[in-house]
Amino acid sequence: MLSVTVEFLHGTFRADPDGTAHTGRLEHGEWPPSPSRLFAAFVAADGTRDRCRHTSGAELSVFVGAPPPVIRASTASEVHHQRLQPRFIVKQEGKAHGGTQQEYVGRIAVEVRPGVRVSARHPRVQYCWPIEVGEDDFRALQVRAARIGYLGCADSPVRVRVTDADAEARLVPTTAFEPDPSGEVAISVPAAGHLEALDAAFDEWTAEGGSVGRSQFPALINKERYRSPGAASTPSAKGGVAVTMVLRPAVSARRISQVTATFKAAVLKHYQAVHGEPLPELHGHGFGSTGYDTARYLALPDVGHAHAKGRIHGVALWLPATAPDGLAAAVRAAAARIARLDGTGINVGVEMWDGQRRPGSVRPSRWSGPAQHWVSVFPAIHERHRQVTLAEVSRWCANAGLPAPVAVRNSRSPLIAGAARLASVEVHRQGRPKRPFSHFELWFDEPISGPVVIGSGRQRGFGLCLPLGPPTAAQPRSHRG
Repeated sequence: MLSVTVEFLHGTFRADPDGTAHTGRLEHGEWPPSPSRLFAAFVAADGTRDRCRHTSGAELSVFVGAPPPVIRASTASEVHHQRLQPRFIVKQEGKAHGGTQQEYVGRIAVEVRPGVRVSARHPRVQYCWPIEVGEDDFRALQVRAARIGYLGCADSPVRVRVTDADAEARLVPTTAFEPDPSGEVAISVPAAGHLEALDAAFDEWTAEGGSVGRSQFPALINKERYRSPGAASTPSAKGGVAVTMVLRPAVSARRISQVTATFKAAVLKHYQAVHGEPLPELHGHGFGSTGYDTARYLALPDVGHAHAKGRIHGVALWLPATAPDGLAAAVRAAAARIARLDGTGINVGVEMWDGQRRPGSVRPSRWSGPAQHWVSVFPAIHERHRQVTLAEVSRWCANAGLPAPVAVRNSRSPLIAGAARLASVEVHRQGRPKRPFSHFELWFDEPISGPVVIGSGRQRGFGLCLPLGPPTAAQPRSHRG
């Protein structure tokens, strides 16, 4: 096992988790410090390529090819987030301007928004990867660790050790954030292509200066689900979301078919340009009838509140758990090349979601639950020409990799504010069989994690459901509405 222990020498940690600190709206800092941030610190410690002075750089591949680590850190209840006040500093360049500083003739003041400082009960965090590392790589990582002076911002000095896990166990918290597809926390971890993306960012920053930011390199975004200490593991739909993107401007919900079809075509086009022929998991051809082993291209609408208009603000690509290793990273790299979705009736800009708070409908947590109560935002296409019963919908859920519901209600009309009311021509593809479609409300015995998508059109976004929070005492037990 590879163990990396980070000790915060001042007992505090300050970092910008999603690139929004400069807006002054950041309310919570990053906790626990992400493995991606630690990886970037290792990269910066001795550089890469011809900038390496004390190592070869080959040891960095240990992190890229490893599964997400277990993170032993203070729990959320043991962490205090202190929102720092903006301050003004003297601008260090430029000619004299109006409104200059009296103390510094010819200089102007610049507002700085420092973000949030995090103070944890335990000043140490440990990352444990269940992998074996060769002696040369292990020693090289120790050299890099000794050269790391801070993590996040420069006022967060650290001491980093690369050791055996058992040797550090008594020095770190016993609570741990565990990788779990049904977890409620999303934490950024290194993935294939991250080292190349960091090199590209460094090269551009060297040429262009401070105008270059990490938001310009969406390939660096790779978030995995974690279960925080004390949280119960919940059943989940098999697989996970590999790509989330924002549409600018938003699109009418009536164009869901065009949006998801154009998104799929763009992903396949750029995947083929970078990696060659797309795999069956992406295009959906060549499979049997197992139901949930192909990708789902989802449209993410604004729904569920009094002012919801149902417009599509983003798209997401869900991959099954059976997808080959590395496919998620390859798809993210391909999606990062997409600048516009241009198809039949669709021509909008698109960019990778980088963790920003708005639009809220694009946040993965909006669709992940866990919850017992779910309601459709796009109508689900019936899988067979049969009466809608609890047994029939349970069959659909099984085909989608979900447990059987204990109650279900269906309606031709939307069941939540902003949900799409579509005509037959907006649901069915030309030349394809036409089946009934309707909106659904589902209840399960236990909370499940999403995204929950049911019906025969789930590969193109139909049947997407929204979690409605904890169950109530008025939970219906009938199977039809």
